Amino acid sequence: MSQRPLPLDQLPPLPPGAQGLDAAQVQAQRARGFNDIVARSGSGWREVLADSLRDPMVWFLLLTAGLFGLLGQRAEALTLLAALLPLLGMDAYLHRRTRASSAGLASRLASTARVHRAGSWQELPARELVVGDLVEVVPGEYFPADGLLVGGTGLQVDESTLTGESLPVPKRAFEGAALPASADEALWASAGTRLLTGSARLRVLCIGADTLYGEIVRSATEGSHAATPLQQAIGELVRVLLVLALLLCALLAGLRLWQGHGWVDALLSAVTLAVAALPEEFPVVYTFFLGVGVFRLARRKALVRRAVAVENIGRVSCLVSDKTGTLTAGSLVLAHRVPAAGRGEAELLELACRAARADSGDPLDQALHQALQQAQGPLPAAEKLADFPFTEARRRETLVWRLADGRRLACTKGAPETVLDLCGLSPAERTAWLAQVEALARDGHKVIACAQRALAAEEDAATEATAGFRFGGLLAFEDPVREGVPAAVAECLAAGMRVIMVTGDHPATAAAVAREIGLEGPDGSAPRVRVLAPGDDAAALLASEPPDVVARATPAQKVALVQALQARGERVAVTGDGVNDVPALRLADVGVAMGERGTRSAREVAPVVLLDDRFRTLVDAVAEGRQLFQNLRLAFAYLLLVHLPLVLGAALLPMLGLPLLFLPIHIVWLELVIHPTAMLAFQDLPRPGALAPVSPAAARARFFTAPVWWRIGLLGGLLSLAVIGSYLHALGADHNVPHARAMALSLLLLLSAALATALSGLRQPSARWLVAGTLASVLALVQWPTSSGLLGLNPLHGADWALLGAAFALTALATRALGRRLRDSH
Repeated sequence: MSQRPLPLDQLPPLPPGAQGLDAAQVQAQRARGFNDIVARSGSGWREVLADSLRDPMVWFLLLTAGLFGLLGQRAEALTLLAALLPLLGMDAYLHRRTRASSAGLASRLASTARVHRAGSWQELPARELVVGDLVEVVPGEYFPADGLLVGGTGLQVDESTLTGESLPVPKRAFEGAALPASADEALWASAGTRLLTGSARLRVLCIGADTLYGEIVRSATEGSHAATPLQQAIGELVRVLLVLALLLCALLAGLRLWQGHGWVDALLSAVTLAVAALPEEFPVVYTFFLGVGVFRLARRKALVRRAVAVENIGRVSCLVSDKTGTLTAGSLVLAHRVPAAGRGEAELLELACRAARADSGDPLDQALHQALQQAQGPLPAAEKLADFPFTEARRRETLVWRLADGRRLACTKGAPETVLDLCGLSPAERTAWLAQVEALARDGHKVIACAQRALAAEEDAATEATAGFRFGGLLAFEDPVREGVPAAVAECLAAGMRVIMVTGDHPATAAAVAREIGLEGPDGSAPRVRVLAPGDDAAALLASEPPDVVARATPAQKVALVQALQARGERVAVTGDGVNDVPALRLADVGVAMGERGTRSAREVAPVVLLDDRFRTLVDAVAEGRQLFQNLRLAFAYLLLVHLPLVLGAALLPMLGLPLLFLPIHIVWLELVIHPTAMLAFQDLPRPGALAPVSPAAARARFFTAPVWWRIGLLGGLLSLAVIGSYLHALGADHNVPHARAMALSLLLLLSAALATALSGLRQPSARWLVAGTLASVLALVQWPTSSGLLGLNPLHGADWALLGAAFALTALATRALGRRLRDSH
């Protein structure tokens, strides 16, 4: 068993025997601080504001709104300022959730402690404990700090908050006089764990952040405001476009003045270009798409607490999953009964329940009585004469009963080897039973044996019998796999996602569960299981092909594994439900907590919570995230393609000394088409069926690959030439500016409709309505003399419409290939 060092240098001189510290020693130890395992979180609007100002998107919106205000575009400035409200609201919400997360972590800690000081027992707040204190803990209570067990028998502890495992852990008290330099884990008790059986005395050795629970809390509360890869890509794109727009505006204004057009024309040209070129659509569309993703995932029973998780979940390439409570139900179930010859299964179950206390906090005892209740109801009435609890040395529990007919019966259950030794079986019989135990254990079961012995009249019931038992049989328990997990795992593997199960459980149990859920090695071989010892470097597991199962992993090793996977370029999602999972959930690209049985701290720190705890929901969430990322790329491709001819036409023609291509009212019309098209036309839904594969490029969150950027640049350049050429062609020798503007504006609007048609595929009603509305607006506002006159346009001729129709068809055909490439590059 692993050894844990004792911090002897921090201990005061301890009094002999079971004595606590005196007042002077407590005062001296107080200098080391209080037992604040979970730090008290701050609050207030200043902290929320400081947190919000770290977001670069807030600064971009503020600066852009200010620029629009200086240019006199009040509506745009007010719109951007209004967009700040939901961002600030979400920051305030997340700040509140962080405080709630701290409260959730604190809910598993003792608030008070019974401590021996100055010769008497006192009830004190747990935060006032110091190193060296002697504390008493009774069944059902949480340990208030880490320390060495120095008293108590029959101790069993629930350590699920630290390890995630539901089975009770036997503990024993240290019996030496002087404290050793180190002690194995069976002698230690940790803050946040709960005593199930026995009454324990604990010598406090670690308090506050030095406890194991405190280390987990510190990992959970170390936040990061680093932008996601997609946010970084959008921010870089926006910065480049913003600089280019400002340079073009300044250059255009200077050229118009140099050409002698006057200050009014120069300012009008610069303002018009600024409205067309400033890239405010990109962050607005990004925020809108994330909001849509949050809504869709909520409908699929996946609650998103942090919107950027919608972005990341679609690009997950590796899933690191906790076993207990995530892949399995997290509770013991009696799975197999193997009675000895001459006994039935019902008789074996009743015998086991006679050796299990109905009021015990032991999950195994609870599973036995639950199985009996379902099978035949409660045990027949009997009088309990004696109780010999389970200890690590004895490895069995025995209860003595007086039955209704007056017989006295000793019933025992425990480790198979121990119980078999009580029964006096032949070597051949003992070997046969041990072989069955081994077979059941290989399949991931926890196995116990049961036996009974009738007591003679002269035997003292207060003395535990150690021989003469009649063997009753074996009982095998399992933590069953959740419904739908094998199918969901198979779908993930088929989509190219790596699935790694991480558990603190026994390797044989972990391997059995891995086989059951479908984790396999190459070519269908057995799952690759790696066992970690305390202090092992989890990252070393990735030196070769990563394993399918990591057993005996601590929370710190799970975090190291996630970091190593991320260093390999993996986009990692981590699932979990316990406090032990919190650091990994926070570090992961996507932390996914179980909503039904997950601890509050896990739910609060994870950006995604599965409300129904189903793996099918997780797979659906990944599919939704992948579709959203694809939709966002299509929308951004549309924005880039439609803005290139808009900006270049608005900039280059005036630079050549020609009249403005677009007036401000035309820009407003274009924006009224472009904005809703970008946000609504590309809201495609994921296809039913198998999860689409994810490519390494998509997992690394490159927004567009280099070939796609070249295609967008080439196609955007051709569209720009078409718009400028249509203006020059329609301008003619007579310099008919209203006709030229009508031609260029109509062409750009038809190009927008063609791009939306090709990129969206018109699969959604919103896309069809938007394309139809765009075409209808061109006909209504250009061809109707009254409206065209108000807009400074002339109606187009039949030849003009023929050219426009050809441009629409060619653009749609040319863009289809780009749309297919974007859809295929998941």
